[in-house]
Amino acid sequence: QVQLAESGGGLVQAGGSLRLSCAASRLTFSRYTMAWFRQAPGKEREFVAAITWTDSRIYYADSLKGRFTISGDNVKNTVTLQMNSLKPEDTAVYYCAASVDWSILSTAYNYWGQGTQVTISS
Repeated sequence: QVQLAESGGGLVQAGGSLRLSCAASRLTFSRYTMAWFRQAPGKEREFVAAITWTDSRIYYADSLKGRFTISGDNVKNTVTLQMNSLKPEDTAVYYCAASVDWSILSTAYNYWGQGTQVTISS
């Protein structure tokens, strides 16, 4: 059974940085699109960033470009989200997800981690 496990969440002050990691098991990384989504209290889950090795594509939500960076290692089966210049509105549960398709829609993703809480204080 495919498993995705996020780590690296926590509490930081506004302007700080966090690095989230997702470790995947029982999944052929190079065949999937790996993505990060987030969900704030009372809001819908939203796309953050995605990466795929099939054609070396990376894509970010427009509002996060320049502050967030997604990267991955398809040998170690890990994907990382580096988050800089964090704002209180970045507070959310961040989820790692995997899809056989290239998509920014959460409905396209077959596998999900349990999420890691990120809290940004003002």
